[in-house]
Amino acid sequence: MAGFVIRTLITMLGLYLASALVPGVKIVGTGTFILAAVLLGLVNGFVRPVAFILTLPLTIVTLGLFLLVLNAGMFGLVAAILDGFSVAGLGSGILGALIVSITSTIASWYIGPNGRIEIFVMRRD
Repeated sequence: MAGFVIRTLITMLGLYLASALVPGVKIVGTGTFILAAVLLGLVNGFVRPVAFILTLPLTIVTLGLFLLVLNAGMFGLVAAILDGFSVAGLGSGILGALIVSITSTIASWYIGPNGRIEIFVMRRD
């Protein structure tokens, strides 16, 4: 449970950064941030794998660049579900999804599967 809460908070941070940095992404209210983070996790967990399989030939032809569009689509799907969350277009969706993805990736380097902060010490003998 702690891991879920930590990852939701990290996603909320990414959504905040996306709404602050990308002109076309707008999120109003703390409750919307929380719902958007939870919904983004659910959409990425259940809808994205199906969409990935369906668009796999297009992804292969574009050498993986279509994954940016797929991520923007998942970002836009969450925006379409929530009232206080809006994305202006495809470019804003791609940039917003990239910011959330980069934030989550950097944070996951330091957070283990149980939601605990992991510190790696390299010793030279």
